[in-house]
Amino acid sequence: MGLKEIFEVSKPRIIILLVITAVTSMYAGSKFVGPEIGYLEILHIIVAGSLASAGSSALNHFYDKDIDSKMKRTSNRPIPSGRSNETTVLIYGLGISIASVIYAVLAINYLCAFFIALGIFFYVIIYTVWLKRLNPSNIVIGGFAGSAASMAGWSAATGSMDMLGFLIGFLVFVWTPSHFWCLAMKLRDDYAEAKIPMLPVLIGMERTSKYILANTIILLPYSLMLYAFGMGIVYTIIASIAGGLMLGYHYKLTKTPTSDFAWKAYKVTAPYLTIIFIGIALDAAFPFRF
Repeated sequence: MGLKEIFEVSKPRIIILLVITAVTSMYAGSKFVGPEIGYLEILHIIVAGSLASAGSSALNHFYDKDIDSKMKRTSNRPIPSGRSNETTVLIYGLGISIASVIYAVLAINYLCAFFIALGIFFYVIIYTVWLKRLNPSNIVIGGFAGSAASMAGWSAATGSMDMLGFLIGFLVFVWTPSHFWCLAMKLRDDYAEAKIPMLPVLIGMERTSKYILANTIILLPYSLMLYAFGMGIVYTIIASIAGGLMLGYHYKLTKTPTSDFAWKAYKVTAPYLTIIFIGIALDAAFPFRF
């Protein structure tokens, strides 16, 4: 397996997103709870988080090799295209997943290592192996893997998990359905071909768009509720604007529940998590409250 294939099975875009989530949570935890962190601590969470994300993604590539070959979007992935041996991908995925947990134990703390292991477990076992092919709630429950990245960052800084740290992490869980169901609407035919029970395949595009809107209606007040648990004005303004933009697009999606407009809505939904977690870090740096 060459460097290009290692890069592909590691899903670098997911690594970047989860590392941003973990690092901003870590920074916020150090400011809200303490103690202060330095560059070395940040480097440790970047390394551990990157290894965990890459390993989980590689194991996802290994397990989904049969359905990947049936979907136009994934048919050119390293295993179905024949560019990588499935056993090599499996060994790589297992090896760096285990390494990520060991690294977190040795370089960070046990609680952070627990959340990293929990994230791997949810993505690989709960989502990929158990739910993805069986239940339309697959991505809803599987979304907790992203929450675990935030919680790993918070606990890396604080050595604990308080209510604010949990609620910030759970924000990823609440956001995930709106994000992924937009993509599922765009790729509905692919999922139907592979017989994956994503929501648009089972209930159609129109009803799925309404589920997306309903989820975003939950997400917006949930994100603003964090003010009551210690977040400040900077975060609240950013969350209001980002959430309001998502809500507007998802309302329009219910009026135009097509693949093309779902893709536009997805492009609005996708950056939300990065924006909201940068907002959390900025709020920690500039803590203003009424």
